[in-house]
Amino acid sequence: MTGLGEGGSRRISCAMSVISQTLDEPLDPYSESVARAFEHVGPSVASVLAWHPSHRRRGQGSGVIYTPDGYLLTNSHVVAGSERLEASLPDGSTHAALLVGDDPGTDLAVLRLSGNGLPHARFGSSSRLRVGQLVVAIGNPLGYQATVTAGIVSALGRTLRTQSGRLIESVIQTDAPLNPGNSGGPLVDAHGRVVGINTAIAGAAQGICFAIGIDTAVDVAQQLMRNGRVRRSRLKLVGQTITLDRRVVRKLDRPSSGAVMILDIEQDGPAAKADLMKGDVILDFAGEPVTGVDDLHRLLTAERARSHAELRIMRAGRLRSFSIRPEADG
Repeated sequence: MTGLGEGGSRRISCAMSVISQTLDEPLDPYSESVARAFEHVGPSVASVLAWHPSHRRRGQGSGVIYTPDGYLLTNSHVVAGSERLEASLPDGSTHAALLVGDDPGTDLAVLRLSGNGLPHARFGSSSRLRVGQLVVAIGNPLGYQATVTAGIVSALGRTLRTQSGRLIESVIQTDAPLNPGNSGGPLVDAHGRVVGINTAIAGAAQGICFAIGIDTAVDVAQQLMRNGRVRRSRLKLVGQTITLDRRVVRKLDRPSSGAVMILDIEQDGPAAKADLMKGDVILDFAGEPVTGVDDLHRLLTAERARSHAELRIMRAGRLRSFSIRPEADG
């Protein structure tokens, strides 16, 4: 055999040095943000398998573990009607899962996995998101585990109709590509914090995907963990979070620039009976400031049903107060 010789050895050594330098080079800021988001949250993203009684068919989606003892957030439509659930993690481990509770009204569900000391993600705040902000979606599209896609927040405060027919408010719109199997997986900010739960794709369009804001998801998860279901009251209106003019905020001495504009009102519901109108801006409910749709949902507890409360609004630049009586949800 013929050896490489001194020249050949130098060339190989030089090539290896170039490869080493390339691997050691820092990533550009965009790539660094995406990689950091995945490193923080990726290990806690599970593939959720659901076995259904009818035809023994198997459904598949994603979920994110948020406590070390195995509580996991996913979509209600991923696990609805299942008789057996299982979750597998990127480290190759598989865990039996029990349904703690689900809420079709927000398309959210909580599972409890077997095991302790599991990798878990941190939650951020969806109320602090800005349009144009980088977000990363992590999930298991078409069964490909631990897949990462990236995009931006395209819009905030969207409404989305669930499979149950109800409207979810304060939904995040993103262009981070999603595919079947991404449902229930986390939407993550550049700091590695979960800011949403991916839930739907606009089938007739490209780059239009939706996620439930994590502020809503946390409130729902807490109720599911405590009661196994979500009980709430309703005003029967559709609202959107808006930003008030800074002069209005100063004049009203508001704690935040956020408020809720009424987009639609159901006939014969509490909002209609209270003479509210489309375009009214909700400022306070029952003496509490309403800085967004998530605030309003939080305040509409089951205990509020059938009890009168004061609702303060702004209509055509003038402040008005109404007495409103929320109704029980379901």
